[in-house]
Amino acid sequence: MIFLPLAVALGLYAVPRTGDRTVIWTWITACVTDFALVVVLWIGHGNSGGVSYETNARWIPSVNAGYHIGVDGLSLPLLALTSLLFLVCAIYSLRQTEQVRAFVALFLFLQTVSLGLFAALDLLLFFVFFDLSIVGMYFVIAGWGHGDRRRSALKFFLYTFLGSLALLLGFIGLYLGAEPHTFDMVELTRTPPLSGTPGLAALVLLAIGIGLAIKTPTVPFHTWLPPAHTDAPAAGSAILAGILLKMGTYGFVRIAMPMLPDAWRRYAWAIIIVGLISVLYGALVAFAQQNLKRLIAYTSVNHMGYIIVALGAAGAVGDEAARRLAVTGAVTQMVSHGLVTGALFLLAGVLYDRTHSYDMGRFGGIAAVAPIFSGLVAIGAFASLGLPGLSGFIAEFQIFTGVIGSGGTAIVVVGALAILGILITAALFLRLLHRTVLGGPGELTAQVVDARRSEIAAIAPPLALSVLIGVAPRFLLDVIEPFSAVVISLVAR
Repeated sequence: MIFLPLAVALGLYAVPRTGDRTVIWTWITACVTDFALVVVLWIGHGNSGGVSYETNARWIPSVNAGYHIGVDGLSLPLLALTSLLFLVCAIYSLRQTEQVRAFVALFLFLQTVSLGLFAALDLLLFFVFFDLSIVGMYFVIAGWGHGDRRRSALKFFLYTFLGSLALLLGFIGLYLGAEPHTFDMVELTRTPPLSGTPGLAALVLLAIGIGLAIKTPTVPFHTWLPPAHTDAPAAGSAILAGILLKMGTYGFVRIAMPMLPDAWRRYAWAIIIVGLISVLYGALVAFAQQNLKRLIAYTSVNHMGYIIVALGAAGAVGDEAARRLAVTGAVTQMVSHGLVTGALFLLAGVLYDRTHSYDMGRFGGIAAVAPIFSGLVAIGAFASLGLPGLSGFIAEFQIFTGVIGSGGTAIVVVGALAILGILITAALFLRLLHRTVLGGPGELTAQVVDARRSEIAAIAPPLALSVLIGVAPRFLLDVIEPFSAVVISLVAR
């Protein structure tokens, strides 16, 4: 599953005379195959709370680092999300004409490193995949973006590479604090390092926290995100928001919480406050945007903030069932945000393809000329603001119930303030629908053509899955909940 996309990418260069259409259909076929493999993993894993499909091979024995991979209730939903989003991006790119072979190869490379990261059970292996994702996305933005794409790509690279260096320092701290020294995540989780040295544990958590906060991103490490999204191609924005941002929140749950449980509990309130600031700041700044892509980008800061609040609350002293629900909601939010925001960025790409503009003030009455496109935008907007019957509601309901139920008066106040983020998000998406979809025609409305079949085939599946999760979430929650129970037991020890 992990290396199939990379093998296909290398194969494309082994047959140099392949036509552009053949290259893209090869990409789609590879993604369909990879998605089928993830479905097989899902069925085989069942509702187990442990790790399945585990491989642990010798890699760098001198530092006790191995090629250790496997899947559990945290990684499996993100592996499924990754394979689905890369598939829909492949379908969306059927009309791609610029340097098609290199474009496809880069996305296949990104798919391999993303799948590898979510399956990694070794810190050094995690770091390798983490860094390679930065390189792949840099070239996607710089090579196929628009606007000031090279500057945006450089800012993205410098910010996130700096974060990866901080992350590496934290990983070295975990390695040196373990007895015996190891990078194996399973061993580090079973016997947390630095448990007897709170000062060193705090420094290691700070290093890991900064590295992951930049990737997530949380305020104040978010400033690379809006230009990167605005200038990236639509498929690049969908993968950046839907997959790469999850590497940060995934790292908090996989590494920081179980490996530094004492430090996580000690600084839980600092984490909660950072998440709350991201929730409110992201929503307020998104509300002020006139550029559609920047608006969606800032809602990502808002939605990632909910996850950070939930994970911080899971480390605070309180009711165990509520803390477990907060973790379940955080993981569900990772999946929901990936589906919905990925679809919204592809819809923004459809609009840009027609008019070469993201300025919402130049549109209006799109529903009259593009009813299918408008319907998809409405579903995406309502899912993002957390309307019942869609995945965003399931995630946010669990987060807020878990956060408010996990502590005393102070945490209730945090939950109440965070709920304001939902109100602001609802207002900004309703304004978006009012300004672009409804009303009288705007300056560029006549140029808008309804969504094509390939665009519908790409955008409809993630939105349909959002509806499925919103109506019947049991299939997803049954996988996540056993893992959440394990995480809470590790943090509480």
